[in-house]
This record gives sequence, structure tokens and C-alpha cells, in this order.
Amino acid sequence: MTSIEAVKSNWSNLHSTIRGGVWMLFSALFFAGLGISIRMSTREVHSFEIVFFRNFFNLMFMLPWLWKIGLSGLRTEVFGLHVTRASLGLISMFFWFTGVSMMPLAEATSLGFTAPLFATIGAALILRETVRLRRWAAVLIGFAGTLIILRPGTEVITLPAIYMIAGAVFVACSFIAVKMLTRTESPNTMVLMMVALITPVSLIPALFVWQWPSIETWMWLVMVGFSATGGHIFFNRAMATADASAILPFDYSRLLFVAVLAFIIFNEVPDIYTWIGGAIIFGSTIYIAQREAVAARSAVTGPSGGEMR
Repeated sequence: MTSIEAVKSNWSNLHSTIRGGVWMLFSALFFAGLGISIRMSTREVHSFEIVFFRNFFNLMFMLPWLWKIGLSGLRTEVFGLHVTRASLGLISMFFWFTGVSMMPLAEATSLGFTAPLFATIGAALILRETVRLRRWAAVLIGFAGTLIILRPGTEVITLPAIYMIAGAVFVACSFIAVKMLTRTESPNTMVLMMVALITPVSLIPALFVWQWPSIETWMWLVMVGFSATGGHIFFNRAMATADASAILPFDYSRLLFVAVLAFIIFNEVPDIYTWIGGAIIFGSTIYIAQREAVAARSAVTGPSGGEMR
């Protein structure tokens, strides 16, 4: 057995939670790198242009896989829903990239964790999913963490913070659209339609603020696409390896990675409110994921009389 085969064998023998946790740590590191790359790129080009290059380079990195799938992945009977999902995702990027470029990265990352809270509300209102007391309590606690970060009344809520919250809302709406698409569409179709729609459309607003990047900024723009693609690949691999409730806690390391990198590169030091609020928000999203996992198992094995979500 070669050394590579031995490593593969040892890796496959690890518990699924450990393997999923490792993938999630890689995902968190890539997404932290995404925030740094966005901030470095905005020194020269507009965030709208960065959004386009994020999608363009994402498309370039995915071309070998897309070529393998072929045009058959574009067959769908719910094209309008794909357009809706792509539009929501694009709007969330505009808000998120703009917010990240204007506020401390650790604070922006913490506010970004609110997306699952909004998704829970959307699932109840739009998909008519049953959300019981415990999950509603987790949502309220998560929003309490948001208030700790924003501290309304003691400080003015800044425009970048509003951008981040708006981005989280649109991400949540995109989650809802994805849930609706999974009823009829394959994962390949959803990915291919997203890339095919969002890349050319994101070019339109970018043209109004277009500025040709310098060589250094080109490097950072490539890193934006590479980090985003890698982050999503590792995140999906992690979610496919183990239960979400078991591995999502590893995603909190994203805040740690961002804080360290932002301190080294930008000399940003997160205040105590960012850490406390971020921990509360993330803890509530972990609890929501755990309750959803319980609900999914109950749907297979039968309802539990004492279940209250």
C-alpha cells in the first residue's frame, strides 16, 4: 500500500463527524479568505464589479464539471423559480459585498450568521412548515444576539450593518427558493442554472461602475472567485458527510479565522459585543439545525409525542 492509499484508508476510517468537521473547517477558512479578498479588491474597484468577477471566475473554475454535465442540466419546467433564486442570490451578493467592504470583517461575519434565522421565519410563512415553540425561541434569542452587536440606542446603526442584515434576508429568501426547487429539480440542474443565469446578469450593473483592475487587483479578484468556489465545495462536502447539527458548530471558526486575518492585515480588533453577539446568533442557528434534524428523523420513524420545536 502506497503512502497516498494509506492516507485515504485512514481518512475513510475516521468517524463521519470528524471528516465533516474537517471539511467545514476548510470551508470556514475559504470563506474567511473571501472576506479578505473582497476588502482588498474594493480598494480599487466597485463592489458591483467584484460581484461580477466572483461569478465569472466561479464559472471558470466550474467549467470542467459543467462540461461533464452537458446541456441536459438546463432542462427544467420551473424556469421562473430558477430566475427567482438567481435574482435573490445576486441581490444578496450586492448587499453582502458592499457591507463587507465598509465595516469590520468580524462584525460583518457575525451579522451574516443571521441568515438561517430569517430562513426559519420564511419557511413558516411561505412553505407553511411547522415551527414550534423551541425553534421560535431560538430565533428570538438569535435576534437578541444581533441587537447586542448593533447596540441600538447607544450607537447609530450604520448603513453597512443594514447592508449585511439585508443581505442575510435575501440569502434566507434564496434558501426558501432552493427548498422549493429540490421538490422537482436535481442538484446538477440547480447549480448549472444558477451559474448560467447569475454570471451574465451580474455584468449589467458592473458595467455602470466599470474600472479596469491593476495586476494586483486582478490577483485579488481571482482569489474572490477561488475562495467562494472552494468555500461552497467544502461546505457542501461537509453537509453531505455528516448531520448538519453535528458539524455546523465548526463553521463558527469562520469568525475566528476572519478576526485573526483582519487583525494581521487591517489591524482590526473586534469588540467584546461582536464576540458575544456572534456566539449567541451562531448558537441559536445550531439549535435550529439540531431541531430540524430531529424533525426530519421523526418524519421517517414516526412522530414523537413529546416533540416541541
